[in-house]
Amino acid sequence: MKVLIINGSPRVGGNTTLALSEMTNIFKANGIEVDYIQVGNMDIRGCMACVACHNGRENCVIDDIVNELAPKFEACNGMVVASPVYYANANATLIACLDRLFYSTKFDKRMKVGASVAVARRGGCSATFDQLNKYFTISGMPIASSQYWNSVHGGAKGEAREDLEGLQTMRTLANNMIFLMKSIELGKEKFGLPEKETPARTNFIR
Repeated sequence: MKVLIINGSPRVGGNTTLALSEMTNIFKANGIEVDYIQVGNMDIRGCMACVACHNGRENCVIDDIVNELAPKFEACNGMVVASPVYYANANATLIACLDRLFYSTKFDKRMKVGASVAVARRGGCSATFDQLNKYFTISGMPIASSQYWNSVHGGAKGEAREDLEGLQTMRTLANNMIFLMKSIELGKEKFGLPEKETPARTNFIR
């Protein structure tokens, strides 16, 4: 089984990395293959709304890390997206990446397990947590939960080590995610995926 981890922090080895390392250790101890990509320090522009990806093009017209992530996303059983908190929101670079990644990929994302993680000095974790979860819920991806909202606190580099509850929350999240991924695979083998209707697109203004 495979998990794709996307780190939205621009700081290499910062508190977001510390939070994710707790999850990575659990995944690897349970034989889960981990693909870890840090995008927060990359030059990623936002979607141009050209809709080329929905008009026959196989990938995004902006050929950067987003197109490299696409096959990794398709191959994984679960995805973890983590971000530091800026103005009670996720890092803009990460959001640019996720907007284009989720929109430009055409494969069925249903039943891939999603988990979001927010890291902050103090406030804004819940808002960022909610923001990131929306990518999963619009895609039919079940969300893994933990013993608390998926957040870790720390300001200066390394302070997250002192948030024992937050790090425990990360480990619990990883274990719950593993259970959910394995359970879904067993369910798919026995029952298959749920029946999918043709999308009914209704605009509010006609």
